[in-house]
Amino acid sequence: MRKNAVTDPSPLRPLVIGIAGGTGSGKSTVAHKLATSIPVERCAVIDHDSYYVDQGHLSPQARAEINYDHPSSLESRLLAEHLRELRAGRAVEVPIYDFVTHCRRPETRRVPPAPVIIVEGILVFVEAALREQMDIKIFVDTDADIRLMRRIRRDLEQRGRSFASVRDQYYATVRPMHLEFVEPSKRWADLIVPEGGDNKVALDVLLGRLGRVAFG
Repeated sequence: MRKNAVTDPSPLRPLVIGIAGGTGSGKSTVAHKLATSIPVERCAVIDHDSYYVDQGHLSPQARAEINYDHPSSLESRLLAEHLRELRAGRAVEVPIYDFVTHCRRPETRRVPPAPVIIVEGILVFVEAALREQMDIKIFVDTDADIRLMRRIRRDLEQRGRSFASVRDQYYATVRPMHLEFVEPSKRWADLIVPEGGDNKVALDVLLGRLGRVAFG
């Protein structure tokens, strides 16, 4: 006898995986490797960074002075709402953020629902509203010196920053906010992964845990 989808909703319920960790820890690499190991139509990836609050109403100087490593700089309520929508089987329009201008672009990125939803960002475990939407919480733990070098390279090559601005931001906000918010959020993790995407054993364990949900 065929089971009714209404009385047996488990096969339709997406599995939401949260991936947190310090800036440059390798969480994006973990998210990418998991996503590319799953059939593309069965996985959706959302970056918390896409939900930075639009700063278009401020002058360029005022935008540069904002603490972008504090939870208040992100519209986490909107991300939580989008995760609820995806879990309900509805597509969402994810913002596209310009890190050079600190503004959201007029267009959005349409993300359809999928059996596996991966959401990653340094602060995704800080907000209870986000944690409540996650079935598996992974914290990527990498040494501070490695994380710093990765952030410098990323900001210089991908985000149009100068070395002086990266250095000043690191001492003013990145390191203090890591100690105040990111590192303590590790206590919410179900699994701590050292060295991020280089940890093949951890990735294999995660893919094994996904099992039928990821591969159908």
